[in-house]
This record gives sequence, C-alpha cells and structure tokens, in this order.
Amino acid sequence: MSSDAKGLKRVDVRLKWDPSPWDRPPHHLDIIATTYAADAPHGRPVYVVQFDKRSPDGTINMSRHSRTGQGFGFVEEMTFELDRLSPSIARVIVGVAIHQDNGHKTFDDVSNTGVVVAEGYRELLTDGFERVAGATAATVAEFTRNASGAWEFREAVRGFDSDPVLFATEMGSAPRP
Repeated sequence: MSSDAKGLKRVDVRLKWDPSPWDRPPHHLDIIATTYAADAPHGRPVYVVQFDKRSPDGTINMSRHSRTGQGFGFVEEMTFELDRLSPSIARVIVGVAIHQDNGHKTFDDVSNTGVVVAEGYRELLTDGFERVAGATAATVAEFTRNASGAWEFREAVRGFDSDPVLFATEMGSAPRP
C-alpha cells in the first residue's frame, strides 16, 4: 500500500497506445473504473465509469477519450476525486480493456501501450502491460479507504480475457489462488 498519513485526494489515470497500421481496424482501449460499497468490497459494483462517462456524483470523470490511439502521448485520462467520494464507497478498482469488435486483440497486439497512475506530479504506478501481454483486459490500481477514512493505493496489475462489458463485472472480484 502506498499513501501518506492524509491519504490520497485527487488521482489521475492516463493511458496511451499507438494507432493501428493504416490498413487495419483501429485499436480501441478504454479506462474503466468500478466502485464498491463498504459492506460488499468484492461484490457487484455500485457504479461503473467508462466510455466517455462520469460517475453519478461527478467524482470520477473521463476527461480525455480516444477510439483510435491517435494523438500525442497519453490519449485517454480519467480523474478520481477520492476525497469527495461518498463514505459508503470503500473500494475503487481501475482497469483497462481492449474492445474486441474487430477480432481478438491482446495487449501484445497493440504497440506502445502504457498507463500512469499519479497524484499530482507523484507517479504511483507506471506500467506497459508486459506482465499481462496475453490478456485482453487488466486491472491496474486499487484504491481502498482505511479505518481512518483516508484513501490508499495498491498496485493491482492482473490480466483478464474478456471484453469491456464483461470485464466491468469481474474486475473487482477477489483474486483466485
């Protein structure tokens, strides 16, 4: 776990990938966030934020979204105002999924993928998905509220073989032994 005594307040998750070759269908990746209640931290998500959306209370926002990877540097970004989340939310999971509309694609099929989780200028995680190269989706970060109510970060890179819709339902499940 990584955090200071005051806990995390505002965190950004940024995603990048190279566009597909001109003669191929576009690669489409998405940042997905799921929130979990204190009484069911591994149960069904309270809500899911993905595809150009924001949370019902406005504390999780997709500020940049790309369907192709075209652009300079990070082409997708989601902001988390953890200190404003409802006290009933105790856990937030963040992941990345590859759309499977044009055939099966894994992280190994998409060049120059990368994700950064940062609080201000402090990077909490930088990853290129090498550990989950054969996966079609992966969790990257877990934020949990501790006993004092402060938010903590834990690296949670774990691969899945599912499309974005299925991934959103399973990404918060407890890891299997």
